[in-house]
Amino acid sequence: MAVEVPTPSGPARPELRIVETRVYRGPNVWSYQQAIHLVVDLGILEQYPTVALPGFTDRLLELVPGVGRHSCSTGRKGGFVDRLRDGTWLGHVAEHVALQLQTMAGHDQRRGKTRSVKGRPGHYNIVYGYTDETVGVAAGRLAVRLMNDLVEHDEAFDFETELNAFLRQAERVAFGPSTAAILEEAASRDIPFIRLNNASLVQLGQGVYAQRIRATMTSKTGALAVDIAGDKDLTTTLLGAAGLPVPKQEAVRTLQGTLEAARRIGFPVVVKPLDGNHGRGVCLDLQDDAAVEKAFDIAKAESKRGTIIVESFVTGRDYRCLIVGGRMQAIAERVPAHVVGDGSSTVAQLVEVTNSDPRRGVGHEKVLTKIKVDDAAREVLAGQGYTLESVPPEGEMVKLALTGNMSTGGISIDRTFDAHPDNVEIAEEAARMVGLDVAGIDFICPDITFPVRETGGAICEVNAAPGFRMHTHPTVGEPQFIAKPVVDLLFPPGSQSRVPIVAVTGTNGKTTTSRMIAHIFKGLGRKVGMTSTDGVVIDERLVIKADASGPRSARMVLQNPRVDFAVMEVARGGILREGLGYDRNDIAVVTNIAPDHLGMRGIDTLRQLADVKAVIVEAVPRNGFAVLNADDPHVRNMRRRCSGEVIWFSLAEPGSETREMIDDHCRRGGRAVVLEATDRGEMIVIKHGRRSMQLAWTHLLPSTFGGAARFNVANSLAAAGAAFAAGAPLHDIRQGLRTFATTYYLSPGRLNLIEVGNADVFLDYCHNAAGMKELGAFVDRYAEQKARKNDHARMSRIGMIGAAGDRRDDDMRELGAVAAQYFDVIVIREDERLRGRATGETAELVAEGARQAMAEGARCRQVEIVLDELDATRHVLARTNPGDLVVMCVDKHAMVAAELEERTKHAQAGARVGQKGDAVSDPDLDPNTLTVSAEAEGSEASDEALTAADAEPETVDDTAV
Repeated sequence: MAVEVPTPSGPARPELRIVETRVYRGPNVWSYQQAIHLVVDLGILEQYPTVALPGFTDRLLELVPGVGRHSCSTGRKGGFVDRLRDGTWLGHVAEHVALQLQTMAGHDQRRGKTRSVKGRPGHYNIVYGYTDETVGVAAGRLAVRLMNDLVEHDEAFDFETELNAFLRQAERVAFGPSTAAILEEAASRDIPFIRLNNASLVQLGQGVYAQRIRATMTSKTGALAVDIAGDKDLTTTLLGAAGLPVPKQEAVRTLQGTLEAARRIGFPVVVKPLDGNHGRGVCLDLQDDAAVEKAFDIAKAESKRGTIIVESFVTGRDYRCLIVGGRMQAIAERVPAHVVGDGSSTVAQLVEVTNSDPRRGVGHEKVLTKIKVDDAAREVLAGQGYTLESVPPEGEMVKLALTGNMSTGGISIDRTFDAHPDNVEIAEEAARMVGLDVAGIDFICPDITFPVRETGGAICEVNAAPGFRMHTHPTVGEPQFIAKPVVDLLFPPGSQSRVPIVAVTGTNGKTTTSRMIAHIFKGLGRKVGMTSTDGVVIDERLVIKADASGPRSARMVLQNPRVDFAVMEVARGGILREGLGYDRNDIAVVTNIAPDHLGMRGIDTLRQLADVKAVIVEAVPRNGFAVLNADDPHVRNMRRRCSGEVIWFSLAEPGSETREMIDDHCRRGGRAVVLEATDRGEMIVIKHGRRSMQLAWTHLLPSTFGGAARFNVANSLAAAGAAFAAGAPLHDIRQGLRTFATTYYLSPGRLNLIEVGNADVFLDYCHNAAGMKELGAFVDRYAEQKARKNDHARMSRIGMIGAAGDRRDDDMRELGAVAAQYFDVIVIREDERLRGRATGETAELVAEGARQAMAEGARCRQVEIVLDELDATRHVLARTNPGDLVVMCVDKHAMVAAELEERTKHAQAGARVGQKGDAVSDPDLDPNTLTVSAEAEGSEASDEALTAADAEPETVDDTAV
């Protein structure tokens, strides 16, 4: 079937095309849970809904029948078929197919939505859930290829072949049955997990509470115990010394030694590798030297260290006893791979029928393993007088393997409640002797229901990291939920698995607020992990210097075993790219929403920007809190998205509309942090219901510079609200705010005051118009304070400013226009990374705005452009006189701070200003130690900077960020 649309140049080939792929690894703008996001272009297929494509629906249902059961928006099973026959667009169909393909791979997913891209006809957002991101992305790509093939068949595309390749890929990356069972149990208890590699290494829990598993090996599994279990000779010796029943055994390395050992022990014997697993290389019931000689080569090939075990052959049934935490949890009887004759089919045909069981797969991908017909299987058949072409009598059991391992095609029968208590005690004692927390004890005995000491039998192996599937999915009998005791072992009932997470976002002030919160809890003795635009800080140590305000850095903090409290600065770039780096945050803080980063990644309005920032509010659980700025209407509207409790903070005066709303909120038992006027100044007050608790005077907080920095007053309110919500005592909140100063060591690059040549120089990160208004208001108040203390001639105000190149032209002009209202002289610099702009273009746009404001009567009298940041810094210092007020809005704060410190040192030594001095001794102020973000987005850069440039994280011992 082909769809042709006449065009001036001839027929066009219809094609659905993926334009962009994103993987959200946590809550995001589309979903509360992880999701795949495909942006697709339908092209000419936008004109062709499914109803206009003859045969499309029938062919789709034939190839992927499972989509016929989807309810879609109808709310009833099969409703999606009605949508197909009534007419829907192919992007929507691709979403359903991607979900069904994952279901076919064993990943049950039912969450999805398709929405058109605003302003881009024919483009659609396809969003759907996933379990494994590799499988999820592959499902989306295969779904799109299938859509195109159903519209116009491509001879090079065979869906059955592609589907099989997709399913094999899903099997390769999927967790094994044992790991999956533990993770399902953990998820049922709300224990988070992080996959640490592409195999089965998984972290359960967060930070200081984290535990790790690899398959069924846990953090509590001793390395020495694993070594003992891997040495079958040593294991048998230890168990025998404890009086436990074990077979006679010798360890040998040569064929001659193997033959001699077999003769000493007495036939029949077993030959197996010393350090093998899954039954590989095990040869049973060897009756003579010839059989031993042949078995030697098989066992030798599977032995890692070249040592072979020869032991007496114990007859009986094969039982696996699972011991967890020293107690028996499950017992399974393992039956070797076999078929049962029907009187008419050959052995080969019976094997084919048995392998067609949907429960059987390759290796450990499913609950049963397909029977493999190899030379060993043919030998076992020959020993019973059969070949693959033989037709066994009806009802006769024909073995194809001697060992009962599931990995060789065996089946399991649950015997958990059949075992005799003496046998249970023996198995538990064997696990204790080896020292394993999770152990698989292999018993060979006539019947597990009778004492093995009386009926005969022995423990033939003790296994570390035993498989669970024979217990969780027995072929016969009831499944045993053995993951529960394993998780109990790691997280006893009542223990914690999560560290408190405080997420902070907003346009301006989020870095300072994050640092304030971290500082408060450091004073409480907590081991705080913090992400920010300056890097990752673990317990007061800066471990990564990069822009780390994204999801990857958040996961880095949650993986650190020292962290017991996390403070995450969350940037819009990371949310749009990957979502949050965790599933939920206990407390969300939103400082403000202002015009910045607009026009990027589809975010064009403040409302859209607020929707992105609101993701952390939506990630608050019912028992959590959202600390919101009541003075900002966009932030105030986020209260409707919070499942938990809202805590307001506000600078508004009593009697204002905002304060009336807050007072009404508190009368209903709510919480808020506000300002109250007193005869000694403004007091920060925490209100909880009808209680009012005085916290601190704003002018006594070092970060506010006597109350002049109103934005830091607001940040202090937000930090106090978050700390109060997290359970910090009032005294400790007060002490934290009183000891937090905007020095370079506590808050690098955020309103740092450095005196250079009797001039006050402030270092700040301000980079947008909204921030410049707040900074300018601070400059006015600070200058007024200085004027009251000093009757000198009027000081000059000099500002060094710059804008990121990925902002809109009007935003850059507005930045210059606002700065012109507060400074006498403006020096405009550029960031080192121009972000797509030509050299000088950004600076000229900022200058254009400043000059326009000057023409309209702004304060500024002179605008200069010095593009290089360090040159601009030196230029500003060269024209600065004693008593002047200088504000430097910087990009690389460490480099500028190093220059200022050097000037200060020389000034104190009486040297000429500008003379080159010795290297800066402080590593934080050494520009050579800087790590520059690989993808900065101003104050909201993503943490993709954690790349090769940061392969060796810098550790700064004396930094308290």
